[in-house]
Amino acid sequence: MEAPPDDHVLWARSLHHTHRGSPALTGVGLAVREGEILAVSGPRGAGKTTLLRCLSGQLVPAGGEVWFNGTPVHTLHTAHRERLRRERFGWIGPDAALVPELTVWENAALPLLLRGVPHRRARTAAREWLERLDIGAVAGRRPGALTPAQRQRTATARALVAEPAVLFADEPTATLHRADGGQLLRTVLAAARSHRITVLLASHDAGIAALADRELTLLDGRRTDTGPDSGPSPDHGAPAAADGTEGRAACSLSV
Repeated sequence: MEAPPDDHVLWARSLHHTHRGSPALTGVGLAVREGEILAVSGPRGAGKTTLLRCLSGQLVPAGGEVWFNGTPVHTLHTAHRERLRRERFGWIGPDAALVPELTVWENAALPLLLRGVPHRRARTAAREWLERLDIGAVAGRRPGALTPAQRQRTATARALVAEPAVLFADEPTATLHRADGGQLLRTVLAAARSHRITVLLASHDAGIAALADRELTLLDGRRTDTGPDSGPSPDHGAPAAADGTEGRAACSLSV
């Protein structure tokens, strides 16, 4: 297994995966540098979510390699992948997926609290991000009392509170009105650039992709752009994941 170049924070080669027997990814490769904002574009069902889940360690690819800062994510045991996601990655999906019993600031602080960060410090950090996202006034409310835009902003604060190395944003504005979505994205990308956070932004909206530094395009699980890392790269004996059963089970997630 050949390690990727040192100047890429996230690197993948010849990723393959199936969804209910149909190809979801076929020979996809990419390379992303620290602080870069990469748009992953394509129509619904193109494989965008599957790709982000493979790259973030949520899904084990059926074949190929995923590396993060020299660590082979595709061969890590489940517990190690979960720790990596908790400590180095942030995730924003189309659904905020907040904990209904917790307040807004508690939801935002959750990644820090799970790490054992002192309660007061976690609350201060969460409130700072909520203020930056213009929802500091609702910090004491619970998710059921929020608007959709406020819930998505809370999820965004949760993803950024620990200042992750990589932020995965999978159609983060899909449920929002265009004005709310545009404002949220501008805030997220400004924060990412100021903190040198690498961002992978999946969207079928060309206007959103235009905000990124570079664009990767998928269609039917294959790359259609002609970037320098567009592949498909050849397999170099990349082993199938040891826990590939888990990865196949996760394929029920939509792309």
